[in-house]
Amino acid sequence: MDIFNVLAFLGGLAFFLYGMSLMGDGLSRASGGKMERILEQLTNSRWKAVLLGAGVTAVIQSSSATTVMVVGFVNSGIMKLNQAVGLIMGANIGTTATSWILSLTGIEGDNLLLSLLKPTSFSPVLALIGAAFILFSKKEKKKNIGTIMMGFAILMYGMDGMSSAVKPLADVPEFGNVLTAFSNPLMGVLAGTLITAIIQSSSASVGILQALCMTGSVTYGLAIPIIMGQNIGTCITAIMSSIGANKNAKRAAAIHLYFNLIGTAVCLVLFYGANAIFHFDFLTDAIGPANIAVIHSIFNVFTTLLLLPFGDQLVKLAHATVGNRKKAGELQELEVPVLDERFLERPAFACEQAREAAKQMAQLTKEGFSMAVSLFDNYDEKKAARVRELEDLVDKYEDNLGNYLVKLSGRKLSDSDGRVLSMMLHCIGDFERISDHSVGVMAAAEELHTKKIRFSDIGQKELEVFKNAVMEITGLAFDSFMQDDVTIAREVEPLEEVMDYINSQVKKRHVERLKAGSCTIEMGFILSDICTSFERVADHCSNIAVYLIQSHESEYDPHAYADVLRREDNKEFQQECDKYRRKYVLP
Repeated sequence: MDIFNVLAFLGGLAFFLYGMSLMGDGLSRASGGKMERILEQLTNSRWKAVLLGAGVTAVIQSSSATTVMVVGFVNSGIMKLNQAVGLIMGANIGTTATSWILSLTGIEGDNLLLSLLKPTSFSPVLALIGAAFILFSKKEKKKNIGTIMMGFAILMYGMDGMSSAVKPLADVPEFGNVLTAFSNPLMGVLAGTLITAIIQSSSASVGILQALCMTGSVTYGLAIPIIMGQNIGTCITAIMSSIGANKNAKRAAAIHLYFNLIGTAVCLVLFYGANAIFHFDFLTDAIGPANIAVIHSIFNVFTTLLLLPFGDQLVKLAHATVGNRKKAGELQELEVPVLDERFLERPAFACEQAREAAKQMAQLTKEGFSMAVSLFDNYDEKKAARVRELEDLVDKYEDNLGNYLVKLSGRKLSDSDGRVLSMMLHCIGDFERISDHSVGVMAAAEELHTKKIRFSDIGQKELEVFKNAVMEITGLAFDSFMQDDVTIAREVEPLEEVMDYINSQVKKRHVERLKAGSCTIEMGFILSDICTSFERVADHCSNIAVYLIQSHESEYDPHAYADVLRREDNKEFQQECDKYRRKYVLP
């Protein structure tokens, strides 16, 4: 084997890794974030989580990507650590799909059907179709399909290149001596771990092993411990993703590592213990690509069946490894999620993470405003302090999430993810403004309480009507955003129209009472502040609803949309307005 064979092998490896990355990106964009949402919405059943993790990993062809997603979900608080266990185990099973696909390179025979199954036969066709889709199609869906085809073809071309480059090694005695050095099981595990950790892909390291076995020099005894070590090496990606994340995310990465370490240790003891008793003759036989895929699958399925019942113990072990210091104060439990920039490499996943963070921001904003409004009926110093704390937290959300979304906007996003990103950029600003008005409402309630003053009975009843209307519109706007429900969002604008009328009438009636001497100027200032806050909150709720609606309709002109709604010939809108006018009648 000369320098040209080495270069050919490295070139094949480069094509292999690039093809795997390209295919994964194409699958991710084609899914439009569906894979992430499927993972997010799993049930509490660990067995279902295993199947889900295996299925998603088999589709996106990367256990590393799945575990990074899981770390991200745990980090953002979307998923509990107990739920992550099954997904992590399932990801190990799903990654074996790649080794089965790569085993096609070992197909031999002159039969027409067998020849058609060889990657060298169908990969060029896939590459041609994929290139045509990418170059000539204007539809994003076809471009994504083309990317998947092209990635698969490049991956197979790289695998074939590696196999061809290492074939001459079969005639090199020194190569056999090097392989003999790894026949020691512990050395084999270490080699598999290091190679996988360096290239950060167990699928790729399995592919390299399958390419080397084409020389006929790789035995079962050599391959088995290397395969076990590869599962340990793939943990490096999850560990790196957890750097800078919260403690639960670090624990998820620790569970991944412990699962593979314990599984490998148990399998080594059982297999080589049995070998000491029964002396397996096949260990000295040459292994083929398909046999590597079989062993890879058996090992991962066995370790999952073995350790899944001990999922809670793995969680406890992770907690023991990554300690937990309790932080003082209630609000510390509601930390701003870490939106790791490494996730930007998978835009669909990053967009879904940002979406979940925006939902949390919306929930906190809604909680703060509801609490502020409740202070009019029963003022409480602790609740007032909580409103201020929530406002500070929402401000931090806006800063972190806004910066993250701006960085994400520079990545290649699908059309749907692009619309969601634009909608979120608009909405988080409205959330922050509503949170500011919560503090304003709280200050008004605080002034009434401190000065021990109250509105007249009729003024109190008018404010109650206005208060009920603003609580309903915030409920509609935030529920529509958090549930991504356009039907709910369409109810916001008619209520906002009615609230404009209520606002003007409440102020007008107060001026009349002021002239009659039944109210004071001081009370007028407080009432004006409250009405202004309520009216502006309603405006921001209208913005949120309109942006959500238009993100589904591929448009971004809220003013034009509102003008169309308010036209006199829009009977449906007018009917909705009439419904709310009857519901919120001033006394």
